[in-house]
Amino acid sequence: MENKPKFTPNPKLKLMDQVREVMRYHHYAYRTEQTYVQWILRFIHFFGGKTHPRDLGTKDIERFLSDLAVAREVSASTQRQALNAIVFLYRDVLNKPIDGKIAHARAKKKPKTVTVLSKDEVARFFRCIDGTHALMAKLLYGSGLRLMECVRLRIKDIDFDRKRIQVFGKGDKWRSTILAPPVIPQLQAHMERVKALHHADLEEGFGEVYIPPSLSRKYRGAARETAWQYLFPSKNRSIDPRSKKERRHHVLESGLQKAVKLAVKKAGINKQATCHTLRHSFATTMLENGVNIRVLQELLGHADVKTTEMYTHVMDKDISRLTSPLEGLAL
Repeated sequence: MENKPKFTPNPKLKLMDQVREVMRYHHYAYRTEQTYVQWILRFIHFFGGKTHPRDLGTKDIERFLSDLAVAREVSASTQRQALNAIVFLYRDVLNKPIDGKIAHARAKKKPKTVTVLSKDEVARFFRCIDGTHALMAKLLYGSGLRLMECVRLRIKDIDFDRKRIQVFGKGDKWRSTILAPPVIPQLQAHMERVKALHHADLEEGFGEVYIPPSLSRKYRGAARETAWQYLFPSKNRSIDPRSKKERRHHVLESGLQKAVKLAVKKAGINKQATCHTLRHSFATTMLENGVNIRVLQELLGHADVKTTEMYTHVMDKDISRLTSPLEGLAL
């Protein structure tokens, strides 16, 4: 079987445009494209901004990555992100793969700390947040969604009859999680408003939403269908940076992040609570309610159960109700 020929960017383009061309050919997410471009630019500017990366070698890459760890004190995940961007540049854009192992100073892995809210704190929190942001926060806490999973939900992902949410999560994997009955009436009303907004867009000659290329080829015409519209659309249409089409994208995640931060402050909760804290609180409460850890792993979309096990360390364990194996024996 012959190997597929490797894509080569247009040599007439500027370097960063070549990077974008290769990333779009391989269908990288736009957010990933932005991140890689930023890291590659930082790498170039680290050496004065005038030396082309093809004239830099492994030792130079090691210097840059080591500086991130030692001088900048970035996290291990941030340093790994920078490394991935540089490897992509040399392997896929410059066609000059890095030889051998990169011996850079590694950023220290910081111990993971999980912040959870008590039931009383959750109740106080929800009294201090309202509108669409409150609805989104209820999905984070009631269904265990990640921030961007919530922001990117589409109308078709909600199954009111089965009380399920289909989630397109990390690693481009689908999973199913629960939809809490108390949130259904509010979510149904919200969905009707979204449908009306989409109908108005269609009337004005718009109404097309972004769909990944692989899906757009499979479901032709889906971009204009109501089912594929974002559940939390932005107030205004905008120009897609890649296709240049005018579309209605999903809301920015920063709006919910700010609303959650403000609600935490108003509620007098003295913890470093964020959107992800609501997901942590969902997981911990489910364990306290007796949900099997393997089931919880599926609901959260964890590839490894060890990630789920971290919640066992923060759950409220009432050992007074446990029965010793010695009890009931005729001794």
